[in-house]
Amino acid sequence: MEDDRYERGLKAYASQFGIAESAVAAYFADRYGSRFGEEAINAAGGAWNDDELTLRDRSIVVVVALITQGGVDDRLRGHVRWALEHGVTAAELDAILALLAVYVGYPRASTAGEIVREELNRVGGHRHEPDGETNRRAADGLTQPD
Repeated sequence: MEDDRYERGLKAYASQFGIAESAVAAYFADRYGSRFGEEAINAAGGAWNDDELTLRDRSIVVVVALITQGGVDDRLRGHVRWALEHGVTAAELDAILALLAVYVGYPRASTAGEIVREELNRVGGHRHEPDGETNRRAADGLTQPD
């Protein structure tokens, strides 16, 4: 069972990092050491794979946690991209940022907002928004029109 968890962790990180499953352990070992890598892979194997939350739900939770924590810009950047891949919309990310500004402060939320905007632009803009939503949000000053 533990090997299965490790394999699920490899699969999760391969998807997140856009690398082959066979390259995940080396990716961690090169950056953080093999012991850290093994723990991270096993943790991901349990955290990103069960039936209670969808990948989309998990992505929202992780993005919120990283924004709240602050100081983890590169991690947030990767998880924003992954959240978009899991179906989170630009409008939902905007709403999350606005809500978190009240609870964690405007400096932290605005810093995260810059990262979100950069990633939205990097992946081609305002994905998954209903027709007209981008223009309405632009008129409200929340996004830039396409």
